[in-house]
Amino acid sequence: MKTINYSTAEFEKEYTYSEDDLGAVWTKEETTFRVWAPTAEAVSVNLYETGNAKAEDLIEQLPMEKDVCGTWVVKKQGDLHKTYYTYEVSIGGEINEACDPYARTTGANGVRAMVIDLASTNPDAWEIDSDPHADNTITDAIIYELHVRDLSVDETSGIQNKGKFLGIAEAGTKNAAGHATGLDHMKELGITHLHLLPVYDYGSVDETRLEEPQFNWGYDPVNYNVPEGSYSTDPFHGEVRVREMKQMIQTLHQNGISVIMDVVYNHVYDAEQFCFNKIVPGYFSRIDENGTYSDGSCCGNDTASERSMVKKYIVDSVCYWADEYHIDGFRFDLVGLLDTETINAIVESVHKKHPNVIFYGEGWTMPTGITKTGYKMATQLNSKETPEFAYFSDTLRDGLKGRVFFADSIGYVTGADDATDVIKSCLLGLPDWCAKPAQTINYASCHDNYTLMDKIALSIPEASREEWIRCNNLAAAIYMLAQGVPFIHAGEELLRSKVDEQGAYVENSYASSDYVNSFKWDVLEQEEYQKVFAYYKGLIEVRKKYASLRYMTAEEVNQHVYIEKGQEANVIVVKISDSEKQEELMLAFNPNKDAVKVTLPEGEWTICVDGEKAGVWSLRTVNDKEVEVAPISAMVLVRA
Repeated sequence: MKTINYSTAEFEKEYTYSEDDLGAVWTKEETTFRVWAPTAEAVSVNLYETGNAKAEDLIEQLPMEKDVCGTWVVKKQGDLHKTYYTYEVSIGGEINEACDPYARTTGANGVRAMVIDLASTNPDAWEIDSDPHADNTITDAIIYELHVRDLSVDETSGIQNKGKFLGIAEAGTKNAAGHATGLDHMKELGITHLHLLPVYDYGSVDETRLEEPQFNWGYDPVNYNVPEGSYSTDPFHGEVRVREMKQMIQTLHQNGISVIMDVVYNHVYDAEQFCFNKIVPGYFSRIDENGTYSDGSCCGNDTASERSMVKKYIVDSVCYWADEYHIDGFRFDLVGLLDTETINAIVESVHKKHPNVIFYGEGWTMPTGITKTGYKMATQLNSKETPEFAYFSDTLRDGLKGRVFFADSIGYVTGADDATDVIKSCLLGLPDWCAKPAQTINYASCHDNYTLMDKIALSIPEASREEWIRCNNLAAAIYMLAQGVPFIHAGEELLRSKVDEQGAYVENSYASSDYVNSFKWDVLEQEEYQKVFAYYKGLIEVRKKYASLRYMTAEEVNQHVYIEKGQEANVIVVKISDSEKQEELMLAFNPNKDAVKVTLPEGEWTICVDGEKAGVWSLRTVNDKEVEVAPISAMVLVRA
């Protein structure tokens, strides 16, 4: 498609709108509609009775007046709460009907926006709802990444609102054997932050056919400021999804869990049909002079974050979620396609009101057709340019278990002899791209690629299941005890596996069945799974207790954390000594198939983590000159 050169200084000077009243601003007496459409010849608001895009239920068409900086505006008297609407835009002789990019909620499938009195959706005591970890730092966080549907949809969950926001908010749920599931399971595990895979309105699930099996991770945005309707009990009435998402967040906060939202501003589901591009053709996306969409995302289009009104839109959107929904953190999908200026503007704007909010994302370096010169992308390699934004450490991920795109590739825990130095740097929270541990998200697995247990099984198929589990637990111990921010793929503590109906491992289950993706809560009836869950729980307890595992800066690490030299091949020993915190720890990691001896400083040491158990209690004490570390295991010793 041919488009105007929107990225010129002249265009931006004339058409950058800076006020905060875009969208439908409701009061009981009147609603003001304002939309940015600088290339339009005429714009109207269509008011509808319902959110059903197929219904012929137009109430009224309101012509809008051209106003400042490319905006159009109209006011409608009376209370329009729960009235649906669209914009009708005339451009170059063509008429496009589009949802409002600033829509706060919509009808089913997000085609029609809805005017809403947001206060009417607030749960009781919403005004005092807050982040339970507001006073903590990002390295205090223990993040748990979850898809809404996965937690509850299996029959073994004991959860009533299966696949819904409200399912996450149900307390007291158990499996048939009486083991905690859902919310209570997460509380027992000890996480601090729940990272939810996309919960904005996305396009790959038809909200009008929820009685049919459907599943998607949701990395296909349609309406950025609207909760996903399939996670509500009623996607046809726009206020329901808003209210139920708030109820979920409030319940999580009341149970000591902060909420992180997975956001996907780097591309949209369908660039041609995306509402912003229908109103201002091609503006939101990077398109070259031949009309070809840039596709660094491999999703068909890339977002032109360098343009002033795209930048404003993203900043406004993130601020809205923090303000209206009390979101405590944001994980940015493929953030390496967005520019550092936009990312820093987001962080600065949100932190003005919410200094507690944390930010991180996928800082992979990908080619994209940036439409302006002088911009840097928010990648790992540019991490110093975004000092308050953290990045996933694929350095640690691949170092632990082998390269994710090669099933048979091995890593430190599965027998590789060339990963030790990489793991050492990651234990310090300082991989080669990272300036400080507060910017590294440490993980072994996430929703992408094989689960940790599946990757281990595929890469060392000759090993026993007992050995696979030891590899799993060693990987968890490393990323949980490393300097930086630990990140758990939900279910990893239950040896989560994604196997299809034919028994084959599923590498990327983004559109797989519930059979593949759901939590199988009945596994907790088996001792093997109970032990792994207890091990993860214990690692979390240890991390929470010792502040010297959670430094924020490279200076602190360099002052207090040391890699002990002279160890056996592949064995890593870390000494942490902090007189101010009155903490002295020894961490030992042995990926070998034989036990090893590790030399200890003189004195009495308490072992709180070994190859079988983990926690803040004493497993045993030692005052010998050395200690034996079991095969494929970790050990944590604390100065008694």
